[in-house]
Amino acid sequence: MAKDFNKEKWAKRKLKAKRVRTKIKKISGLKYPRLSVFRSNRHIYAQVISPDGSKIIAAASTVQKATAGDAKYTGNVEAAALVGKAIAEKSKTAGVTSVAFDRSGFRYHGRVKALAEAAREGGLEF
Repeated sequence: MAKDFNKEKWAKRKLKAKRVRTKIKKISGLKYPRLSVFRSNRHIYAQVISPDGSKIIAAASTVQKATAGDAKYTGNVEAAALVGKAIAEKSKTAGVTSVAFDRSGFRYHGRVKALAEAAREGGLEF
């Protein structure tokens, strides 16, 4: 029973992610890089992907020693905020200041929201 529920939950998130990406393409087209977020129970990952999707411009996660070294636990809001600041710094050094936010089907609250707000405070516009 639990296995079926997990498959259904995963499938729903994938559909939401597809809808979000479709909206991003309609609104921004291929003008802006995409800030894609993935979260697991233990970690959170962020990538800035080029407008055509061919390469990753910048990446940050709680798996990296530089980011996770400051946090006690890597699966909380504080760690997500550290990743948001790190991705903002890395993308600004790469020359990217405005991005389209792709939450990958995750709800915009908690860790995803903390990452987005920290990236905005770090200088990214979306």
